[in-house]
Amino acid sequence: MSDSDAGAPGPGSTPVDGMAAAVLHTLFAQSAVGLHVLDTQLRVVRANPLSDVVPAELLAGRHFTDAYHLEEPDKAERLLRGVLDTGVALRDEVIRGRLQDAPGPSRSLRVSVYRLDDADGRTLGLLAAVVDVNEQEKARVRAACLAAVRTRVGRSLDVAATCEGLVAAVVPVFADIAVVEVVEEVLRGTDPPTGPLGHDVPLRRAAVRGPGAAGHRDGLVGEMRRLPARTPYALAASDLRPRLVQIGPRTPWFDADPDSARMIEATRAHSLIVVPLKLHGTVLGLVSLYRRPGTEPYEENDVPLALTAAAHVALSVDNARRYERDHVIASTVQRRLLPQHDGGRIAVETAHVLLPGHNSGCWFDTIGLSGARTALIIGNVEGPGLQAAITMGQLRTVIHALAGLDLEPDEVLARLSDTAGRLAVERASLPPGDRHRESPEATCMYAVYDPFSRTCTIARAGHPTPVLVTPDGTATTLDVPEGPSLFSTDSSPFATAAFELDEGSVLAFFTGTLLTGHGSAKRVQEALVQPGRSLQDLCDDIVYTLPAEHCPEGAALLLARTGVVPAERVATWELAHDRTTPAIARTLVRDRLDGWNLDEETTEATELIVSELITNAVRYGTPPLQLRLILGRSLTCEVHDSSRVSPHLRHARTVDEGGRGLFIVSQLAAHWGTRYSSDGKALWTEQEIPSVADES
Repeated sequence: MSDSDAGAPGPGSTPVDGMAAAVLHTLFAQSAVGLHVLDTQLRVVRANPLSDVVPAELLAGRHFTDAYHLEEPDKAERLLRGVLDTGVALRDEVIRGRLQDAPGPSRSLRVSVYRLDDADGRTLGLLAAVVDVNEQEKARVRAACLAAVRTRVGRSLDVAATCEGLVAAVVPVFADIAVVEVVEEVLRGTDPPTGPLGHDVPLRRAAVRGPGAAGHRDGLVGEMRRLPARTPYALAASDLRPRLVQIGPRTPWFDADPDSARMIEATRAHSLIVVPLKLHGTVLGLVSLYRRPGTEPYEENDVPLALTAAAHVALSVDNARRYERDHVIASTVQRRLLPQHDGGRIAVETAHVLLPGHNSGCWFDTIGLSGARTALIIGNVEGPGLQAAITMGQLRTVIHALAGLDLEPDEVLARLSDTAGRLAVERASLPPGDRHRESPEATCMYAVYDPFSRTCTIARAGHPTPVLVTPDGTATTLDVPEGPSLFSTDSSPFATAAFELDEGSVLAFFTGTLLTGHGSAKRVQEALVQPGRSLQDLCDDIVYTLPAEHCPEGAALLLARTGVVPAERVATWELAHDRTTPAIARTLVRDRLDGWNLDEETTEATELIVSELITNAVRYGTPPLQLRLILGRSLTCEVHDSSRVSPHLRHARTVDEGGRGLFIVSQLAAHWGTRYSSDGKALWTEQEIPSVADES
């Protein structure tokens, strides 16, 4: 074989240049991928036919960004220049655009770009492969949008937050504007009307998102409307089916719903999907999704996503509604269990404020004790729902019962803790899985103010310490030993701390949530230091200083300004320890009550009460002996002696010559009891008096 025959192609073979030309021709003639050869100036040199509307030869000579109407042309040019300069291929970049002369909205295009170099390494241009992935991109966006709905919706038991989660998930990936309207009853936690929604049922906008919608008067959150008849909204609420509407310049239902028409015209929306929020055959509200110019109109394939999202939202809204209903019931129970009025004490002025929140266990109380003393209580049962309010009511009832025993604050909390322990045992016996089986966390503080010694004795069970503001405006946090919280397993004993207070001092008791957050404690103290302000004004000033979103769990604040019993309302006598003392005491009491202008019936009853108490003290007590009368909303009689022996009420037999003293006292007085102190005891009674004619 000759040398000339050695390089000749064999039988059936094709020259390389011819093969390359055939491949290139086939690709440009038959490939479903849009191929574009660009020169170094990014002009189209050759392109295969991509559209029956725009022939390929019309693209020749155009700049790539001119050939396609791109939403972000500058970004596309930077990407192409980057491949041209570096030689690093760009693969599968999704851009939005369409052929410049093709009708319709932009589409999703997947672009891959490669640099073309000759055999000597010189750059000749670029090869750009463009694939229309609009349908695949739509499916991806729908899937991503649905995942966002499932992630964002249902994380809160608040109807407004649930609706806000929906509009945040669908705008702008699936809708340009989203509006959620909820039946008014649902927002209040009550049951929605059964069956299809009537035109007279009000709906309130719970969430709006999208350019132009939120700023339009008819798109404001909180606006309420009734659905006009013969509109897509009314039809969707009536037959519980979605509506896909293409909005044109002469939409027939605009006349029936001018409010929606104004919003649509202002935002230039061209496509609408209305989906009812339905659950178990009832309508909770409506979801309206709009698309504006620059976005493809909705199509039937978009409706299933809207339905799925609406079903998820409806379930979450219903859960939030049920929670809101339980919260309303719990809050109502909480309010009913708390003091309905301050009750006016002779030596203490009080004021309070209760901030509503998720927690229904905040509580406070002021209880009048014997001897013009006042018990100041504040507590908190952690947790939402009716169970927290019920537990709070149980603890408050126990406190009232214990307060009547005239116990020291540490003893009161010890017995309250015992009661909490028994309640915890009862809870533990509930069936497994019951959400009320676990015991809550609870705190309490109990303080007693004595106006005669101007002493406040305080004990606390896991509760924040109170703040004292002296008359000169100095605020300090009192050092009160902390005992274990209620329902805890800690059996450590409770301790008390006693503080002698100046007249006009202010004590501030609050639940811990009021002090959460950076700088809250400082703001509270600064608001308290305002001499001359009324207590209610101080309460309000503290609330005004808190951030808008502070205390979402709720909080309670109790303020008390300490005083003394006015001299004209108290009478005290030191008496001899002998048999003549009862008669002397009766004379002293009559003179004093005449000076207070009390009626004869009250005076005679008081004389008899004092006579029996003094007689009992002379017979069974030990000196010194003291008699005290206090005139407040009731008349208090106290007889002090140094014996700690407690008298007992008994019913004397007919033949007995004595033993009727305390029985007579119990019949004449509204309340009576024995109070112990370090130096003895005091027998006391309280009588209801119709009025005090002369306050002097």
